[in-house]
Amino acid sequence: MANIYTLGYEGADVQQFVSTLLRAGVEIVADVRAVPLSRKKGFSKRRLSAELAAAGIDYMHFVALGNPKSGRDAAKAGKKIEFHRIFSSHLKSKEAEAALKSLAELSVSRPTCLLCFERDPHECHRTIVATELGSYGIKRIDLFIDSPSQNVRTNNVMRSSHFDQGAAATE
Repeated sequence: MANIYTLGYEGADVQQFVSTLLRAGVEIVADVRAVPLSRKKGFSKRRLSAELAAAGIDYMHFVALGNPKSGRDAAKAGKKIEFHRIFSSHLKSKEAEAALKSLAELSVSRPTCLLCFERDPHECHRTIVATELGSYGIKRIDLFIDSPSQNVRTNNVMRSSHFDQGAAATE
């Protein structure tokens, strides 16, 4: 069974972000932001891609898996049910379905991590994307920058985690 990692950069700097990815053995970052820009230094597409490349991590932008503006607006307004409905509907588009299939194939071949802003994966659409990847037999592992070697949430279950030579192994 393949894994898909998820990681939000909220509250972190780019060095902490990259370090967390390296500890988990991630080889590809799949950016699922609709608009890959950030006011947070180092997290806009071009700069982030360069930082990742310097660490030996590939960057890919999956714009079709980004949350549409109406979904982002609903999320910002705290309308979680509306946000979920909008994004789930968006995932049924041909473009999103093709991107999801491509992401599934990628994550089976190499350790891949979904990137978005929110620290809490349950506040972010990346969890919906990762859940959809479950239909391809892919298991979600949520990483956290502030405690990368302590807590990894796998499919909503808290587990202790140890990182050994760049590979994540859960007990």
